Amino acid sequence: MAHDDELREFLAARLDRLSATAYLLTGNHHDAEDLLQAALVKVTARWPRIHELRDPGHYVWRVLYNEHVSLWRRRRRRITAYAEEDLSAYASGRDEAAHVVRRLVIQQALARLTPKQRAVVVLRYFEDLTEEESARILGCTLGTIKSQTHRALAKLRQVAPELEHLWLDGAGVR
Repeated sequence: MAHDDELREFLAARLDRLSATAYLLTGNHHDAEDLLQAALVKVTARWPRIHELRDPGHYVWRVLYNEHVSLWRRRRRRITAYAEEDLSAYASGRDEAAHVVRRLVIQQALARLTPKQRAVVVLRYFEDLTEEESARILGCTLGTIKSQTHRALAKLRQVAPELEHLWLDGAGVR
């Protein structure tokens, strides 16, 4: 299989999750698209080497998170968490207003975290990765993941007590 076909297959399987992760990291669709595009440009250029890895997904996630931190540092401004929702994506019969409110509260709470804390929370609780996997993707120690998680959750409890039901309803966030 040619490298281009392998890359297309890989992206077809993971693009939705990468896009959602970029959105959670940035807090809005426009910045998420920019972040994902920048990360995928790097991945595409390196794909002939990346595809040979045991799990190229970890490498791609790491590029995404590193690019997020790099973009944030370059801008030197606070990323806003307000975004317009495309309600047509939620036509599943559930309470759309409650769903939108919950998403906005989560986005606003994530925007109050540092980029590293936000990356750790997204990896651990939205991507459901282990501490070890998160440390490998972010290129840091297990202790850093644990301390950043602790600080991030403490900050979330402080700035968004209305989210307490998430860690009490079995979402795994303690």
